[in-house]
Amino acid sequence: MEEETLKYAEDVNSNYVYVKLKKLHPQAQMPVYANLTDAGADLTAVSVTHVPATPEEAAYYEYGTGIAIKIPESYAGFIYPRSSVSKKDLFLANAVGVIDSGYVGEIKLRFKYKTNPKIYNVGDKIGQLIVMPVPTIHFSEVHELPITDRGHGGFGSSGN
Repeated sequence: MEEETLKYAEDVNSNYVYVKLKKLHPQAQMPVYANLTDAGADLTAVSVTHVPATPEEAAYYEYGTGIAIKIPESYAGFIYPRSSVSKKDLFLANAVGVIDSGYVGEIKLRFKYKTNPKIYNVGDKIGQLIVMPVPTIHFSEVHELPITDRGHGGFGSSGN
């Protein structure tokens, strides 16, 4: 059984992307995949800071992961909330965080909240990192776009 699992892992992970990681905190944990076929690697909090609201900005909790990474060029990291966020009163402030290949600072997640929130604690898995290829796009201005079945339909135009 173990040999089958190993073979499956090799088949699933045949296209590795190597990402350099630096621990910035003694309790920092490597991002981990809970299951072989998971898309996202879990990120764990090593610090939490509450930032109260100001007239210019809403209050939020900022979680540090204690890690910095170097993503290869032509790739980007995307930070998504974990499904466990549904048990909390938090929402990722920028919906999806984008880590460009040139950023090598600490990975942090900011969560906004409503009143009296249930929050994550230090040591909790707080988000997930997905690294994906991102092509460089060259935009070409045209006078007309091709006609498509969907056309200009958006915001619910395909039904419920």
